[in-house]
Amino acid sequence: MKLFKLFIPVLMLMFCIPALADHDRIITFEQLPATAQTFLTEHFADKTPAIVKVDNDDYTVIYNSGEEVEFTKRGEWKSVDCRMTAVPAILVPQEIKTQIDARYPGSLITKISKDRKGYEIELSNGLDIEFNRNFVIVDIDD
Repeated sequence: MKLFKLFIPVLMLMFCIPALADHDRIITFEQLPATAQTFLTEHFADKTPAIVKVDNDDYTVIYNSGEEVEFTKRGEWKSVDCRMTAVPAILVPQEIKTQIDARYPGSLITKISKDRKGYEIELSNGLDIEFNRNFVIVDIDD
């Protein structure tokens, strides 16, 4: 019985710690870095943000139509997820476009993420493709 009484608080603590670790807070569009505001105005001008939030590492903008864009603290885009539609073509490096058009004709790039290692994209056919900084495919996952 004593073990059971100790088990309940430990179990509750296990569920509470992850909730406390989430430091997202809602902000206004105007509170985004100027670089992020300009990016969104250029590429998503016809869409209305539903939620703009910030945490310790980045900003996230979620649109009513389902698109989600992540930015670094400095306002540089990290990830653009358009769900069922194509990401803005200008965000996709030409080297990636060329390879995708040749290997997967008719597929749309619905998500693109970038970091210091390279790019990762998701296609409308369900494939996830990872490119290094030299635009060489390093992984394909279905």
